[in-house]
Amino acid sequence: MIKLDYRRQRQNREYYEEYAYILDFLPEGLYTPIQKRREPIAQAIGELYFTLLELTPKPGVFLEIGERVYIGKGFRQKIAHVKGKITYDDLTATAKSELPNVLEIIIRQREAFFVDFFNKAGPLTPKLHAIELLPGIGKKTMWEILEERKKKLFDSFDDISKRTSISDPIKLIIRRIEQELQNDEKYYLFVPKRRREE
Repeated sequence: MIKLDYRRQRQNREYYEEYAYILDFLPEGLYTPIQKRREPIAQAIGELYFTLLELTPKPGVFLEIGERVYIGKGFRQKIAHVKGKITYDDLTATAKSELPNVLEIIIRQREAFFVDFFNKAGPLTPKLHAIELLPGIGKKTMWEILEERKKKLFDSFDDISKRTSISDPIKLIIRRIEQELQNDEKYYLFVPKRRREE
């Protein structure tokens, strides 16, 4: 995925998730005035493209927040079907509060991918570098990262912390992903840009 996809903004492709992490589970479902029958529902986030989803569990299944579930096209042990994509604004208060914790789990599991971002990210324009899109990163820190990776590529989050002034790279990535999920950004680093009609 990091060739760095923010160049293409990925507007016209479908991105399918194989696995998702549960953000909230509502055994009684969500209340809506037009809903005649309430059924259990889970809100989740995909582990590859950070797609926000609503899932219907199989009968009798109880899902834990932070649990990783298979949602691909093969046999699903716990999920009956994927109801569809949702937006950040559709998330429950619980799902929003759990999002940073679940993102941290995903980011730690995919450490090599995100470290690769620090090693390979390039300029977006003559005046803007992709690394500057991480919250709190200014020109000084950006140049520090570029100089350090010239000497030797980073091999872990700890390596980034030791060799730059970034104390916690994971927190910066979490904040950027949350921004991309919430707002209509000009550039996307980690979340495919949603089409307007979605």
